[in-house]
Amino acid sequence: MRNQNKQYDDDDGRTIVDMDVDGMPWHDRNVRFAEKQARDFDRKQKAEMYGERMTNSEARRYTFYALLAGLALTAALAVVWIVLVLFMTQVWFR
Repeated sequence: MRNQNKQYDDDDGRTIVDMDVDGMPWHDRNVRFAEKQARDFDRKQKAEMYGERMTNSEARRYTFYALLAGLALTAALAVVWIVLVLFMTQVWFR
């Protein structure tokens, strides 16, 4: 009976704080090493699946060109709006 874990209704299984601290009697370095290897393996698998990450200069260049495209679209719409207003005031309403 002592080895059974209590089940709580509000427990979703997430770990809030890792209590595996060096120096405690339950600390096992082999488990931590195995978890680290598993995380590294998963990271490598994701890198192969999704490709490599962008460098900082590539990210800045990507952001700059995205902003430039947005500004160009905004400028084009503003020019169309100004031409429409000029057409209505100078030609249509005369």
